[in-house]
Amino acid sequence: MRILLTNDDGINAPGLAALAVEMAKHGEIIVYAPASEMSAVGHAITLSDPLRFSECRKNGEFFGIAVRGTPADCVKVAIWDLGRQDRLPDIVLSGINQGSNTGINTIYSGTVSAATEGAISGIPAVALSLASYTSGDFSGAAAFAPIIARQLLAHPLPPGVFLNVNVPAMPLERIRGVRITRQGMTNYREEYEIRKDPHSRNYYWLTGDKMEVEPDDEIDDRAIMDDEISVTPVHCDMTYYPGLDMLRKWQISL
Repeated sequence: MRILLTNDDGINAPGLAALAVEMAKHGEIIVYAPASEMSAVGHAITLSDPLRFSECRKNGEFFGIAVRGTPADCVKVAIWDLGRQDRLPDIVLSGINQGSNTGINTIYSGTVSAATEGAISGIPAVALSLASYTSGDFSGAAAFAPIIARQLLAHPLPPGVFLNVNVPAMPLERIRGVRITRQGMTNYREEYEIRKDPHSRNYYWLTGDKMEVEPDDEIDDRAIMDDEISVTPVHCDMTYYPGLDMLRKWQISL
C-alpha cells in the first residue's frame, strides 16, 4: 500500500508525525504537507504565486516534502509529481488534525479539503481529526487510521466520495465504538474581539463557541460526545438535487 499523507496543521505537526509512524507499519508513506499551518483555509489553491518546496528532515532522516501552499495544493502537486514517476498513491490520508472537523467546520477545514482533492483525483481518501484542541494523545486516532484505510480499499466508494473521520482524544481501548454518522449543522456563536496593535490601531480576532448540538444520534458531534468514532461519507458534488425540480417550475427566462 502506497500512502500519501498530508494535513493542514503543517509538516511539523505532532498529529502528522503520529500518523506517519503508524502508517509506516502498513506500507510506503509519502508526505507532502504545508510548510506552515494552514488551518481553516478550505479548498483554496495557489494560482498567482509559485509553489515552492523544501525537504523536511527529522532526526537526520528524510521525512517529506514541505510545500509553501495550501492542503489542496499539497495533494494536487503530489498526485501530479507521483503520477509522472508511476508512483500514484493507493490512498490519501489527511491529518491527524488537532481539533474536530464536524458540523459546519467541515466546510472550512483544510484537512477535509485535502481529502476532497484526493477524491476529485479518483484516489480513495480519508480526513482524520482528533476531537480536541488541547490533548496531545493521538494514539487512538493513529491506531484507527490503518483500520479505516483497509476497509476503504476493500470496499471502494463511488467516485468523488471520501470519509471524514473524527476520533475522541483517548487511547483506542477506551473508545466505545464506531458510529456511521452524517454531518451535523451545528454552527458557532461568533464574535470578533477588538484589540489594539502596538501602534494603537484596531484589529479583530475571531472567537466563538459551538452552539448546542442537534439531538440526533446520527450527528457527527453526538458520536464524539458519546466517546465513539464518527465516520461520515462526504462527497464533492454540491448539487441540491431536490432543487432541480423546484427551479424548473420557476419562470426563468431572458
